[in-house]
Amino acid sequence: MPATPGPLGSVRILDFTTMMSGPMATRLFADLGADVVKVERPPGGDHNRGRTPVYGGSSRFFTQLNAGKRSVTLDLAMPPEAEFAQSLARRADVVIENNRPGVMAKLGLGYAAVHEGNPGVVYCSISGYGQDTSAATRAAYAPNIHAASGYDLANLRYQDDPAKPANTAIFLADALAAIYACTAIQAALLARHSTGEGQFIDLALFDVMLNLMVFEMQAAQTSARPPRSVYVPLATTDGFVSVAPVSQLMFVGLTRALGRPDLAEDERFRTAPARELHWTELMDILGEWAAVRTSAECLGTLLAAGVAAAPFRTPEEVMTDPYLAERGILSAQSDAGGAYYIFNPPYTFADRSVHARGPAPALGADRDSVTADWLGGGRG
Repeated sequence: MPATPGPLGSVRILDFTTMMSGPMATRLFADLGADVVKVERPPGGDHNRGRTPVYGGSSRFFTQLNAGKRSVTLDLAMPPEAEFAQSLARRADVVIENNRPGVMAKLGLGYAAVHEGNPGVVYCSISGYGQDTSAATRAAYAPNIHAASGYDLANLRYQDDPAKPANTAIFLADALAAIYACTAIQAALLARHSTGEGQFIDLALFDVMLNLMVFEMQAAQTSARPPRSVYVPLATTDGFVSVAPVSQLMFVGLTRALGRPDLAEDERFRTAPARELHWTELMDILGEWAAVRTSAECLGTLLAAGVAAAPFRTPEEVMTDPYLAERGILSAQSDAGGAYYIFNPPYTFADRSVHARGPAPALGADRDSVTADWLGGGRG
């Protein structure tokens, strides 16, 4: 168990997840101090153990998603191994899995079977399209969910070149599903204090993406196409800047920064509804102003005027920002490939009890300690 107790230090989580959404969710619980036991299939374990970037034989992608957990390897198709997993499930506060619907039930580890032996269990199943819909058995990875949910084509409407949807490599559906899972599970644990009963949570990545598109899914229910303010990258002489004059006060500041006080009284821009109708014209004016200045000049002027603005930066540039150390977001790690960082949660507790509890576990390294802690005469 972690040396520094966190707010969920008494919670046991049995983790049957792979890939990204489930492991990210259980990593959040590990950061909160929970004892997360990751069940992996032999011989190779979670697919992400081989996911790049790999240095010195270790995947740093895997470490980011699995820091602070313990690992046991179990071939759940073998009855003795499945029985061992069932014994762990009877001692778990939370069971979380992201297999295709029906897989866990066939192994004797579905919600009904686990609940029978552990009525207080909170059981969360993450899937693409829910557990009992007509689409439930479809393979569903984040890029497919982005496409099918309407997200990719909604995003295409905001692009200058609408020839085809943007390429996908950052998996929003997985990351958001992890956060929703963590939220729902904690709510169910809180309710259990009052009722003594557990809960089954059915979380679908498709639904996650619908919840993300607040404007787009409401607009889709109307016959008209409401105006939408699209924030475009503004080209400077040496890069790009992002400018977001969202409030009326910021818009007035923008007119000062541009040296165009007349725009504050221009009927096209004077009010927020008018600006939405003429947003492209406003962006064109701003773009002409930025095009003859450096990014630093633009940012200095805009920020001094109280306008929200930022540079476009690469991940490599961000890693050198002093903010990361000031914020305490970095957690130092090392492996055979050398020293590196993973990231702490994007929030802090005043007592500093929430943080990455790395390193990630070696494959199957913790069966003896898990057996002793969970099955060796502790709580039943």
